[in-house]
Amino acid sequence: MRTMGATMVMGTALAGVLLASTALAQVPVAELAKPPAEARHFIIQSTGGKHGDSWAWTAADGTVMGRESMVLRGQVWEVESATKVGPDGMPAAVTVRGFSPQGDAGETFAVAGGKASWKSQIDAGSAAYGAPAFYTTMGGPMGLNAQLVEAILASPDKSLALLPGGRATAKPLTTIEVGEGAAKHTLTAWAISGLGTTPVPIWTDAAGKFFGVTFGMGWLPVGYEKDMARMEAAQVKALAADAPARVKALLKTPDGPVAFTHVRLYDADAGIFRPDQTVVVDKGLIVRVGAAAKTPIGKAMIIDGAGKTLVPGLWDSHMHVGDDFTGTQELSLGVTSVRDPGNNDVQTIERARRRAAGELLMPNVYASSLIDGKGPNTAQVANVVTSEVEAIAAVKKAKAGGFIGVKFYGTLDPKWLKPAIAKAHRLGLHVHGHVPQGIRPMDAIAAGYDEITHINWVMMQAMPDSVIAASNGIMRFEGPGRYARQVDLDAEPMKTMVATMAKKKIVSDPTLVTFEGLYVPDNGDLSPAYAPFAGTMPPTTERGFRSGGFAVPKDLTRADYRASFAKMKALAVKMQRAGVPIVAGTDGSGLEIIRELELYVEAGMTPGEALATATINPARLVGKAATTGSIKVGKVADMVLVEGNPSVRIDDLRQTRTVMLGGKLLDADALRAAAGFSGRPK
Repeated sequence: MRTMGATMVMGTALAGVLLASTALAQVPVAELAKPPAEARHFIIQSTGGKHGDSWAWTAADGTVMGRESMVLRGQVWEVESATKVGPDGMPAAVTVRGFSPQGDAGETFAVAGGKASWKSQIDAGSAAYGAPAFYTTMGGPMGLNAQLVEAILASPDKSLALLPGGRATAKPLTTIEVGEGAAKHTLTAWAISGLGTTPVPIWTDAAGKFFGVTFGMGWLPVGYEKDMARMEAAQVKALAADAPARVKALLKTPDGPVAFTHVRLYDADAGIFRPDQTVVVDKGLIVRVGAAAKTPIGKAMIIDGAGKTLVPGLWDSHMHVGDDFTGTQELSLGVTSVRDPGNNDVQTIERARRRAAGELLMPNVYASSLIDGKGPNTAQVANVVTSEVEAIAAVKKAKAGGFIGVKFYGTLDPKWLKPAIAKAHRLGLHVHGHVPQGIRPMDAIAAGYDEITHINWVMMQAMPDSVIAASNGIMRFEGPGRYARQVDLDAEPMKTMVATMAKKKIVSDPTLVTFEGLYVPDNGDLSPAYAPFAGTMPPTTERGFRSGGFAVPKDLTRADYRASFAKMKALAVKMQRAGVPIVAGTDGSGLEIIRELELYVEAGMTPGEALATATINPARLVGKAATTGSIKVGKVADMVLVEGNPSVRIDDLRQTRTVMLGGKLLDADALRAAAGFSGRPK
């Protein structure tokens, strides 16, 4: 079971050659369970269209069965589950078979002789079993989540112990009616806590049986697909009810000026660290910056910065905002600004309204509208267009909605790029994105791209034609994973590619940390992006972060993939050295932002250069460098005080202590607690 928390937090995941050479050989689809006619059938869908099917049924012997088939932008899941229910109503035995982008999805669980034992692709363990507890699998169909939710709701206190660890609870959110006539249902949305760091909304019918789930992607019964938008809007509104209280509890307006004294200061404009500085803030703006011995503080509230470093508020330049709780988590990490490069546009606009009204605690959000063509690999939350006219209309709609840019995706017809980009530029919009299938990044630049998103799309310039022809599917990962290690960055075509990007100031948003997670770890490895947070997250969340990288084709090794990733790291620094503007982003849960900077340093940047990619560089990109992005008199006071010395140890940036957002104060430990973390990262 992709635990619901992990599904929402980490939405990425294989097909074609990769799966044909690994998982398919292990469990052929023909050997997986075939749903009977009476099975409950769910459609997996998003605004981008249908992505797959999921079924649930009970076999004649009482075994609770699940089967799921999903293709998500070329990544394939084919899985089944079989659950035997014990006398206490909990799973007594569970078997998962099939494959996922990580390879074999095989997993088993059993209770016998007062002992629970499990084995998955990432771990194996056992525990004494005396009281009811529900085993949460690593993979499998949504039906396993359905069983969990129904078990929680059947418990007297709507709470249930989990295995391998943790506890889940349910709280009612709201109700709505869906369907018509005999098909009408009154549904209840429940907030399930304990699976992830934030509550997960799940819908049940009047009998307390699982009905569906929707969070950008939906699993809904056949016939109720059209209700997805209403259900999602209702749960978002219900979850938003608590947001103003978090603002009041966490965001503090100082009574007067605030002075950060004796800090090590990162000067983003110069790219250097300055010792023993004092910074004074008043009415939301930075009013004095200078040597501590020479900078008057008057009657300001003093925050002692001895042994600490003051840096501009960090930026995550590739953060798909998940929900209201994303803001709390990001701020706890010192991230005061994010670029959201594609999301549910309606929710993005509504969050902006609520933030401006003081009803939502959220970093500054600079959002792009995602535009894609129609096809099997359409992006989940895309504005889907089927003609040049519709593409231009989508660009105009983005401008009218207050977006700062448009992000194009891989299914878009390349012929529509130039006219759509021309319109975007006339409207003052930034243009970035993936590269449409069949063309290379240099073609996208020629069409008018201002930015190439993700390091793999830059590397695509050197990929074989066979990869480019299928680049909107799994080949966007498989191709660079297979061939990047052999690319000479100092030879053509990469020599001209980098030179062109530098000359035209085409921005790169590498998201190296994403590709580290796809290429480097084996199943069971905890990526360096998440290792510092081990022990502070719910067990199901931490376990989900151990799912490993993509399965490796039979004719390659994990070492080959790791060598290709090393070449991508080298490419990022080569671009930076050549003068290509680099902005740091994660495209993940958000926890990964400091790891992104660590990777830049590992590849050869200085800590000061790396920090620029998460401060002044993105501020320049969005046209806000005059007011934010560095600690300078007259700029908005978005700053972070961290324990330690990131000029020597870039990872010290995780040790946030005080965050200032627009001159208002936030305690980092309080933010962590509100975001669902039990303590500070290591």
